[in-house]
Amino acid sequence: MRRRSSVRRPERVVVVALDGVYPFELGIPSRILGAADGRYEVLTCTVDGRPVRTNADFSVTVEHGPEALDSADTVIVTAIPPACIPEELPDEVTAALATIPERARVVSICTGAFVLASAGLLDGRRATTHWQVADRFRRLFPRVTLDPDVLFVEDGRFLTSAGAASGVDICLHLVRTDHGHELANTVARRCVVPPFRDGGQAQYIEQPVPDSGAASTAATRAWALERLGEPLTLTDLAAHARMSLRTFARRFHDEVGLSPGRWLIQQRVARARHLLESSDLSVDQIAGEVGFATGASLRQHLHAAIGVSPQAYRRTFQTAR
Repeated sequence: MRRRSSVRRPERVVVVALDGVYPFELGIPSRILGAADGRYEVLTCTVDGRPVRTNADFSVTVEHGPEALDSADTVIVTAIPPACIPEELPDEVTAALATIPERARVVSICTGAFVLASAGLLDGRRATTHWQVADRFRRLFPRVTLDPDVLFVEDGRFLTSAGAASGVDICLHLVRTDHGHELANTVARRCVVPPFRDGGQAQYIEQPVPDSGAASTAATRAWALERLGEPLTLTDLAAHARMSLRTFARRFHDEVGLSPGRWLIQQRVARARHLLESSDLSVDQIAGEVGFATGASLRQHLHAAIGVSPQAYRRTFQTAR
């Protein structure tokens, strides 16, 4: 977990636009981080200072060249089409990445992970990328432990994410890590995106939209969120949805990409983090509020999710009141 700096200047985030860049992914950092109440200064650069082609029918011209990387607090390498991914990085790309400060956080969106791996930055680390190019990634970079089944991976100062919309997830994760749940939720509301999808959520959901006429679990999920403090069971959820246990569990996983039990834990941890930030309730009281049997259970699940204790999380992120 990253402690917020006492320095008042905005964190400088430099987004690297490579030839063939996807316009959507290129715009994600500026849109999400730019909605965080001035906490971030987002700059876009190219590796040679010249315009770059996008994978659409236009090119982009940016204000900055590779010199912007020298002062970056966070660097984000965005996605390029698989056909544009070189077997070896061009010299100017390698040279530009070599100027990234050792203290800087380095993030990739989608196939941007290929660029980081080609530069040797992911050797010996866990990473992810778009599931469709996972086999190619493994073949090219055997020193990287690839997990293609998740939305994003954080390994030290290196963060990698899967395709397209997971770039939104990882940018919200940066806001949440740096400044807490409340600001991340505010940013999500402003951008009209889901406020939280856990990095470990399945990247590829077989049936993201139910078949026409099929019953959905959405109403039951909303019902459960209003009752997280209760000891909800799979039987309770299935009964509310008026489905058999087997049908409910299958349909839930088809729609969410998680089992009902894992989803409940994620929602309880998310609610606990919010209460740690915004209230003076004890750990045991928060555990009861969110449906964990004991404070010890909350400690265990929070540590599994973000690697810190409730007390450490509260010291870092509790909202000043």
